[in-house]
Amino acid sequence: MKLRVYLSLFSALAVLTISTGCLISHSTTPAGGSTPAAAVRPGLEQELKKDVRYLAKDCHPRPAGYEKNQAKAVAYIARSLAESGATVTYQPFTADKRTFVNVSAVFPGKSAKRVIIGAHYDTCGDTPGADDNASGVAGLLALGRMLKGVSPHCTIELIAYANEEPPYFATEHMGSAQHAQKLYTEQIGVKAMICLEMIGYFSDREDSQTYPAAGMGTLYPDKGNFIAIVGNWNSVKLARTVQKNMQPLLPTVRLNLPEIKGMCMDFSDHRNFWAKDLPAVMVTDTSFFRNPNYHQKGDLPETLDYRRMAQVVRGVYQAVLHLAADSK
Repeated sequence: MKLRVYLSLFSALAVLTISTGCLISHSTTPAGGSTPAAAVRPGLEQELKKDVRYLAKDCHPRPAGYEKNQAKAVAYIARSLAESGATVTYQPFTADKRTFVNVSAVFPGKSAKRVIIGAHYDTCGDTPGADDNASGVAGLLALGRMLKGVSPHCTIELIAYANEEPPYFATEHMGSAQHAQKLYTEQIGVKAMICLEMIGYFSDREDSQTYPAAGMGTLYPDKGNFIAIVGNWNSVKLARTVQKNMQPLLPTVRLNLPEIKGMCMDFSDHRNFWAKDLPAVMVTDTSFFRNPNYHQKGDLPETLDYRRMAQVVRGVYQAVLHLAADSK
């Protein structure tokens, strides 16, 4: 009985917090439907599919400890980012007497202050990890090609992280924790961090979308056909900017909340920037709240929606250009 009362109170509190205390915006696509693929970028869908297939199939499996497959993934990522004209470097670090590598690509700006876009390339166990997170890495590589020749005001950094998944999640051995600490130690300013965490799974089926707290479904869409922008209180302005640039392309939901345990707000690499009080958001298809293949062997390239994934990437690209052009 006490448990039921507690859960009811928690659900009521969650709904109250969401409806009155957070900032939320849900936008639909423009009249006439989704933006055509050609308007996003010619060939982008096929580029994304190619990169996802390579990571999920040729580099399978790629969790921590599978050095050979991770080395293949790292080489592929570095080669693709180098073709963008960016300055590509490896950022090695040690965990449990093994060496892991972040791959960084920097587009220098007039200001050293950085706009960072990150995605992890490792997987959970021996799962293919097409959505989690070959989709995010493919988006990162596409951004590199789209940024070729750009002259930003703020420096732009694209970075592929090691060790987001177990056994290193929520430890100092996450690649993003190492990166955030490096930026802090070297006193490099961070204007924004955008984490690409599972951006390829969409569904138009009713009740295909679930949420971490009872009652949220009354406020949010029941179809998993949107992209979410998730931030904490320090990231409200950033989340608004990202959403504004994405909402003409596909439905979006923006959620800024305090860092409440159980809400799954910090379940990716942006958490390590929040820990440094830096503005960071996660762009996500909501992971296991939508995708039944999460951390399963069914997380295959064939399950992803590359048309809508391309729209996500185009929206992030527009947001990055906006953020990097603003001197404030």
